Amino acid sequence: METIKIQYLNDEVERLRYIDGKSDWIDLRAAEDVELKAGEFRLIHLGVAMQLPEGYEAHIVPRSSTFKNFGVIQTNHMGVIDETYCGANDWWRMPVYAVRDTKICRNDRISQFRIMKHQPQITFEEGKLTGEDRGGFGSTGKN
Repeated sequence: METIKIQYLNDEVERLRYIDGKSDWIDLRAAEDVELKAGEFRLIHLGVAMQLPEGYEAHIVPRSSTFKNFGVIQTNHMGVIDETYCGANDWWRMPVYAVRDTKICRNDRISQFRIMKHQPQITFEEGKLTGEDRGGFGSTGKN
């Protein structure tokens, strides 16, 4: 088991935990109340800074209900934080764009993360591909 050193913004931020063993993703919450008008952009403070283990990175994505509940889109679609972003002021944030007027309250669950090992060193070898042809982009699920 890996250990991650974590710093919370304050005592009002709900502490991180797995949710009922349903997933290995961990929910992140807004650390502030945020009101946005349609068309506005904001970096929403997630209330945590972490020191990830060497060789790991965090992948941050919206929860499946974030758009439905709050009408915001994560502008980078997936955030990646590596182990070098680990200082006392390296707070995690979620960049969002509002498609409608909305309000997000402190401790609303708006995103989730998991940590992953860095990709191994790879090389590319040019050549003709010989695997089974699946029909190209957009072909899955037609039938």
